[in-house]
Amino acid sequence: MTRGRDGGVGPAAQQQESTAPLRHRALLAVAVAAIVALSTVLYIGVVPEHGVRARGTAGDGRAPHNPAAPASTGTWVGTWSTSPSGGEPGTETTGMADRSVRNVVHTSVGGTSARVTLSNLYGRSPLSITGASIAVAAGGGTPAAVPDTLRQLTFNGGPAVVIPPGRQVMSDAVRIAVPHDADVLITTYTPAGSGAVTYHRHARQTSYAAQGDHTRDTTGAPYTERSGAWRYLTALDVLSNESEGTVVVLGDSLTDGITSTSGANARWTDVLSARLRSEIAAGRDLPRYSVVNQGISGNQVLADGLGRPADNPSGLNRFGRDVLERTNVKVVVIDLGVNDILRNPRLADPQAILTGLRTMVGQAHARGLKVVGATLMPFHGHRGYTDARESVRQTINAEIRAGRVFDAVADFDRALRDPYDPRRLRPDYDSGDHLHPSDKGYARMAESFDLETLKGSAPAKL
Repeated sequence: MTRGRDGGVGPAAQQQESTAPLRHRALLAVAVAAIVALSTVLYIGVVPEHGVRARGTAGDGRAPHNPAAPASTGTWVGTWSTSPSGGEPGTETTGMADRSVRNVVHTSVGGTSARVTLSNLYGRSPLSITGASIAVAAGGGTPAAVPDTLRQLTFNGGPAVVIPPGRQVMSDAVRIAVPHDADVLITTYTPAGSGAVTYHRHARQTSYAAQGDHTRDTTGAPYTERSGAWRYLTALDVLSNESEGTVVVLGDSLTDGITSTSGANARWTDVLSARLRSEIAAGRDLPRYSVVNQGISGNQVLADGLGRPADNPSGLNRFGRDVLERTNVKVVVIDLGVNDILRNPRLADPQAILTGLRTMVGQAHARGLKVVGATLMPFHGHRGYTDARESVRQTINAEIRAGRVFDAVADFDRALRDPYDPRRLRPDYDSGDHLHPSDKGYARMAESFDLETLKGSAPAKL
């Protein structure tokens, strides 16, 4: 950002410049410093969607070096996150101008402080946020907050931030008691449109919107608009004494929980989180990890969706942002590949899919992360089923079970298939579309997951 200088065009101006150069330069220096400071306030902490975190947004589990940060102890972990899946249809012109968006998210672990990540990945112009808050929800299925928990969020000490197109920003840490297994409200106010709203389409959770700035409202009364998507928000981190790291699950609609009961937190990752916490409470020697969900319905290992940036980016495309950049990652779980088989107009090449999976494993290993991979579940009876596609699935699963892809295996195929017809889901695990599980099927996925595989780190050689 620059400002023009006064140009002396007459003799008087030239004489003044020659007799007081030091004063003139001093005033100019002060003006430039003020402008730089203002720009810093607006843009500090903004980072690319694919890139290194900015100063003060530590992603390694340590508290950021910020004198205003809470003086609590613990480890920064992800308690909730989601993947931006595209630009919200119908928002291309006005965005969410003069609107408050109240996202409802469900925590995996608790903490004593929190910070959030907001994204403008699909926006076409800078996203201006002039107010943001966080609070514990007063109950399930409500935009109302527990009054004494509401906290204003800041960005480098100020209440406002501008996020350029294609970028994201992390808030300052704020002291708030965040419970585990609870709903949290994160609210943002945008005074003007910014083009398409970056969103996660299938939240399986009801969030809210209101006209005007109601970021400090605790009653929930202004929030009359309901939405089944998460807008702008992509992560909630907590400073936790309950957890020492994060398990990141990368997947498609089976991880997104597309057929699970909305608002019930019945995705298989939700059940896995609760199961891990319960086993630890019972005295079992297991890693104290949170679990975050990076599923996008329709996601593939290899192919992107349309647009630039691509809607529904491939697993390979988004692995850096959605997995490696999550806070304090310890273990990665990958459940992808079915859509590569079903959505390919020609017969999918199993070796290409396996190469894509191995590429992601290699990227995780380069960061010292262990990778657990899932076998591909059956889909006989689905409209996309063919015997040739079934053969591709079996080829991929054979490689996974043989230990030639991942460090450990979650055999969801074996856990959910019909023993009388292994090409199908067991009827009580089937949502009815012969591809996605029922709530009972999602629970079975989590129950079949071997918690012991969360121990240890990446091997020196796969």
